[in-house]
Amino acid sequence: MADLVNYQEGSVVSRQIIRAEAGNVTLFAFDQDQELSEHTAPFEVLVHVLEGEVEIKISGQLYLLNAGDAILMPANEPHAVRATRRFKMLLTMIRK
Repeated sequence: MADLVNYQEGSVVSRQIIRAEAGNVTLFAFDQDQELSEHTAPFEVLVHVLEGEVEIKISGQLYLLNAGDAILMPANEPHAVRATRRFKMLLTMIRK
């Protein structure tokens, strides 16, 4: 799965795998120190780290995740993502 998206220097790269009424599945590759600033989403989001290391902040709580780790981001809770090293994640958004 991780091979379906490549790193790009100084960037965040994404590739949508599935787009459906019930939700989306998207692969991301973050270069080191790249981030998604704090935001909210109206749906629950499951993040599965495929490789590398990432800091994820959810409602002010900081989590450090490595390859093989997963975390659930609750709907309507502020969250942010920052690559402490290059990392890839599979993001699954489920609509209710």
